[in-house]
Order: sequence, then structure tokens, then C-alpha cells
Amino acid sequence: MENILYLCLFAFMAGFIDSVVGGGGLIQLPALLVFLPGAPLPTVFGTGKFAGIAGTTAAMVRYVRTVEINYRAILPAAGAAFLFSFLGARALSHLDANLLKPLILLLLILVAIYTFIKKDFGSLHAPRLTEQKERVYGLLIGASIGFYDGFFGPGTGSFLIFIFIGVFGFNFLAASAAAKVINVATNLSALLYFGYKGYILYDVAVPMAVCSIIGSQLGTRTALKRGVGFVRILFLIVMSGIILRFAYDTFGGQQLAQVTSMVKAWVLR
Repeated sequence: MENILYLCLFAFMAGFIDSVVGGGGLIQLPALLVFLPGAPLPTVFGTGKFAGIAGTTAAMVRYVRTVEINYRAILPAAGAAFLFSFLGARALSHLDANLLKPLILLLLILVAIYTFIKKDFGSLHAPRLTEQKERVYGLLIGASIGFYDGFFGPGTGSFLIFIFIGVFGFNFLAASAAAKVINVATNLSALLYFGYKGYILYDVAVPMAVCSIIGSQLGTRTALKRGVGFVRILFLIVMSGIILRFAYDTFGGQQLAQVTSMVKAWVLR
């Protein structure tokens, strides 16, 4: 019971963060690994997906009611993401996802630097694509991000927000709303697989899902009230956390310390 209470707390925090800028898995997955010791890894992922999709769906519903969503681009993207997320999960059994870590780490760093330098990034909502291009780009983005989420996953929501701002011209709120629609599709695809295989601990997943919903409701309400400036700042904070986690997983603690020392020496030179 004590472990479930801790997991519910982390699910609440993950729901709050994920509803605004994505990256909730950075909080929830490590907590599941700590407080479900000995549980098979697929069961950990399945339990986390059950809780995560509850919060993501609640956030999506609230965004849909408040933020105008471009369904011409988003629904085809969500359909492609649903299909390719399943294909990505299947590919995971044949390929080593760890090979992607250095590349994903580099992409995350570039995204964070670009967002930090370009102060007006995501501040204005000015769609720049024609309807036909929106559909085509939506399909391509849904397929690629869906496959990545099924195959590996971390940072999916943050990548989607960055793409919808940089490619489609959305602001942070519209991009967050669009990202939630696609996140629900990719999570549902994975959840169906985990549920079919019996990889969900419902006595843990259900209370976590309730807390995730509460956190996501508070997060979306805060984002809508505070506006794009708040979302931009939180996006940079979460991206920094994801980068640090990726760097630790990729290089290990000792090597990461050496890299950090080299960067610090170069900055202070």
C-alpha cells in the first residue's frame, strides 16, 4: 500500500507535466522501476501505459474543448501514429534501442538550444502550410513519431510539440493540444498489446490512473490560464531534465561527469 501511495504521487506529477509539455514518462517510469522491484519489464511498461493514457486522454479532452485543433492534419497523423507505434513495438524485439540513444540525445540538445535562443518560438499561432501539405506532413510525422514511440518512446511529446511549432507554425498551446491527440493514439496502440498479453497490474494501474487524471486536469488548467510563456519555460525545464537523463543512460555516471567537466572548462575558458 505504501508503494502504491508513492506511485500515485509520481503519477500525479507526471500527469501534470505531461499535460503541458510532455515528458511525463521521465517521472513515472523510473518510479515504477523503483517501487515495483522484481516485476517483469513488460509489466512495468504496461502498468505505466495504463496510467499514462488516462492522464493524456483527460488532458486531450480539456484541450479539445478550449483550443482550436486542426483536425485535417492531426487525425491522419494520429491514425498513422497508431499503426506505426505497433510496428515500432514489434521492431523492438529485433533491434537494440540503445543504439539510438546518442542520436536522440543530440536531437534533444539541438531542440533545447533552438528553443532557448529563439525567444519568440511558439509565441504566435500562424499556420504556414496548405491543407494538402498539412495532411501529407501529418501522415509523415505521425508515422515517424509513432514508430519511435513504440520502439523507444522517451521525449515523444516534447518532439511532437517542437515539430508542430517549427513545421506547422502552431503556438505552444495549440502544439500541446495536437501532441496530446497523437500521444493518445500511440499509447492506445501499445496499451492494447500490453493488455492482450496480460502485462498490466490493475491494482496498481487504476489508482495511478486516477491520480494521473487529476494531475493532467490541473496541468491543462494551469497552462490555459498562464499562456504560452509559461508553457515555453516549462518546456525548456523538462527538456533539460530529459537531456540529463538521456546523457546519464548513454554515457554512465563517471563518463557524464567527465563530459560535464570538459564543457564547464570550455565555458569558463
